[in-house]
Amino acid sequence: MNLIYVGDAMCSWCYGFAKPLDELLADPQDAAPLQLALVMGGLRPFTTEPIAPERASELAGHWHRVAEASGQPFAQAPHTALHLPGFVYDTEPAARATVTVRTLWPQHVWRYFKAVQHAFYAEARNVVDPAVLADIAVELGLPRAEFGKAFASQKMRDLTMQDFQQSQAWGIRGFPTLVAEHDDHLHLVGSGFMPIDTLRERLSGATSAHGHEHDPSH
Repeated sequence: MNLIYVGDAMCSWCYGFAKPLDELLADPQDAAPLQLALVMGGLRPFTTEPIAPERASELAGHWHRVAEASGQPFAQAPHTALHLPGFVYDTEPAARATVTVRTLWPQHVWRYFKAVQHAFYAEARNVVDPAVLADIAVELGLPRAEFGKAFASQKMRDLTMQDFQQSQAWGIRGFPTLVAEHDDHLHLVGSGFMPIDTLRERLSGATSAHGHEHDPSH
């Protein structure tokens, strides 16, 4: 069974959701063996203006709630990536970097996605910077030159836009969103952060005999 995960590496609830999703993938229990497919939703792509200090502090406060719900580590204000001088909260580069790894090294894409999340939220690194995104690829053992060339290509820009457009076509308005592809049908598992018990329950319900075919646009 395929799990389609629509998310964004710079979405705080997606970062929080990595732990229960990891647990599910490691131990699907009653579910069929799971294959994860990542689709980049596009949280704040193509932002050009630096984030205002008051907005940075507001978001950092929101991150505190995610940390409490998920147990994930977060840098604390005023030492977050949001508080870096001139930080521009543009999520397109991190999405494109994930698409690059998904295209060239698909077996590493989930690890890379999580590594970008950890770098941004826990280590306060500027994952809008292509050099930082390349550093993270190298830290996972991927070749910098090949990553950098592909990341900068028009092909990866186009593929990333296709992900954003697919998410919009499905009518997905919040991240993370998880969809199960089972028996040639799509079933909505859930949208938003879910602890592991809820996630298992939703997955079982979505794909059981009582589940129903779901058009994510509704």
